[in-house]
Amino acid sequence: MTAVRVIGLAAVCLATTQAFALEQGEHRFNGFGTVGFTHLGGEDDGRSYGVQSQTNDSWRGDQLSKFGAQLSYGITDTVGVTVQATAKAQQDEWKANLEWAYLSWQTTDQLMLRAGRLRSPVYMYSESLDVGYSYPWLRLPDEVYSQVQVTNYEGVDAVYTVPLSYGSVTVQVAGGQAKNRDYYAYDEQFDIDYGNLFGASISLASNNFGTLRVGYVEADIKTDISGTVDVGGGVMAPLTLLSLDKEKGKFTSIGYQYDNGNWVSSNEWTSRMIENDGMESIDSFYLMSGRRFGDFLPHLTYAQLDDNGGRQSSWTLGLNYQAAPTVVVKGEYKRVDTKNGYDGVFTRNAQEVYENAAYDLTGGFIGTPARNYDGDIVSVGVDFVF
Repeated sequence: MTAVRVIGLAAVCLATTQAFALEQGEHRFNGFGTVGFTHLGGEDDGRSYGVQSQTNDSWRGDQLSKFGAQLSYGITDTVGVTVQATAKAQQDEWKANLEWAYLSWQTTDQLMLRAGRLRSPVYMYSESLDVGYSYPWLRLPDEVYSQVQVTNYEGVDAVYTVPLSYGSVTVQVAGGQAKNRDYYAYDEQFDIDYGNLFGASISLASNNFGTLRVGYVEADIKTDISGTVDVGGGVMAPLTLLSLDKEKGKFTSIGYQYDNGNWVSSNEWTSRMIENDGMESIDSFYLMSGRRFGDFLPHLTYAQLDDNGGRQSSWTLGLNYQAAPTVVVKGEYKRVDTKNGYDGVFTRNAQEVYENAAYDLTGGFIGTPARNYDGDIVSVGVDFVF
């Protein structure tokens, strides 16, 4: 098979943790990374974009660039340990992160039990979230992948795989907690706790028709997102933007992938809701299709985020070049628009939130009206594994 028709052994090991069980004393080491740069045009007021406000009108590499390594070791023929660490930027500072650190027990050919720090089974690409080589974009669709920022937890899970004549079915059940995690909102960093986390997913992988995945995660969320704003005349006052005290958050996702070596498709729909926050559910999706021509893969993605009457939508046109079996050069152009006074994944600060709310409450007597945002995001980079 040609290089473009297979991900490569290193990428498979990173993207599917339950595969390739190790014998006693055997170890496996893999590395991965992305070197990428991105630029936002079209917004003329210094506006930033992205969960951590890392995309703006300067060419910056901290939104996309990241590096990681994964080590697995067979303690016995059925018990192993896996550790994955990454280095990536959080806002304006690079930090090392322990993404995975777990013990695994292959109880049977079909059942694996794991305990430790694990990936939350939130998204279709959760297991390989930092391995850019495993998905077709340089930057995952923000409309979907900005919804849940906490990507791992401490706890246990069980992964059960049933081989079938036409493929396989994999069921995952997870439970645990994620405490003292960073949460970015309104251009600031806050603490957030996820207690009583429960997740489950089921994936049907067929030999000829792609993979269908359905996932669900819930947790008790505790956080206090606030800011200090100028309420007029230089008077500064605290403003609570969101306060949750163990309110139940629920996240549902449905995803589908297809790749026959020529045609490629990746699609995902999600819905997020939090009990007692006075808001409706936030729904998002993306639809992606591409076609390989030798070592080149042009692809097109439409994505949409609907949040309580506001909407962000985008079109992304990308071109990938398979420079080597484990190296992909990627370029993307993304056009983003919002409507109904919605900021979407663009960044507003606490002062702007206050000004917009004051305008609505006073019928325009004070404050400023909420506005729509639009922009052109260009991204270029390289994904690699080894």
